[in-house]
Amino acid sequence: MKLDGGISAVVTGGAAGLGAAAARALAQAGVKVAIFDSNAESGMTVAFDIGGQFCAVDVTDDASVAAGFAAARKAHGQERILVNCAGIVGSARTVSRNRETGVLAHFPLDVFAKIVAVNLSGSFRCIALSAQGMAALDPCDGERGVIVNTGSIAATDGQVGQAAYSASKAGIVGLTLPVARDLAAEGIRVNTILPGLMETPMMATIPQAVRDSLAASVPFPKRLGRAEEFASLVLEIVRNGYMNGETIRLDGAIRLPPK
Repeated sequence: MKLDGGISAVVTGGAAGLGAAAARALAQAGVKVAIFDSNAESGMTVAFDIGGQFCAVDVTDDASVAAGFAAARKAHGQERILVNCAGIVGSARTVSRNRETGVLAHFPLDVFAKIVAVNLSGSFRCIALSAQGMAALDPCDGERGVIVNTGSIAATDGQVGQAAYSASKAGIVGLTLPVARDLAAEGIRVNTILPGLMETPMMATIPQAVRDSLAASVPFPKRLGRAEEFASLVLEIVRNGYMNGETIRLDGAIRLPPK
């Protein structure tokens, strides 16, 4: 699909990190961008910078997502591009033992449900509503729309304590091909990116020594990935009309150890 001012995009989780980078790259390419995020302050800042539209959206809530799409479409028209970047993290062992008391505790089930609700169900909710709108469009460059999801290498290389996060991201991998097949007749492509160790605001909270160690563990190049590199891949997926139903690792060839 050709990127220009005649098409619009929605980027969930676009207030920071990988989502913000994708929103900025799309806007720079001439696309009209709407940002969905729960962080209004950061979201409005990014939207102002790129001349886009900010929509306060909770991806776990049907009404919130529907209202977000309605606002985005009122501002820019029906989107032909959806980039799903909204997500949260959380870590706990399935069963853990207190070193001092020996008391056993299990992974908090409400936390597990929340992570899956945001990362997996939230992504699919946005996919379904966006694809419904895309399907009503006339084809452009032979297709009606492109959906790019954000997984994680934790989907296949889940570490200790990542049961919920890995499950949520593995779910995104699992839905990529069947949703691409579901939407093929409508001319809508679906692909997923699995980022590795990326330089994001979350990573910036980790002590520098730990970040240096993580960067050194990447085979090549020996550094953390850049948000701009993620955004570049988003653009290529949108532009490349034969890329469909695929899951792509963006990780410098790293494979995560157990911990």
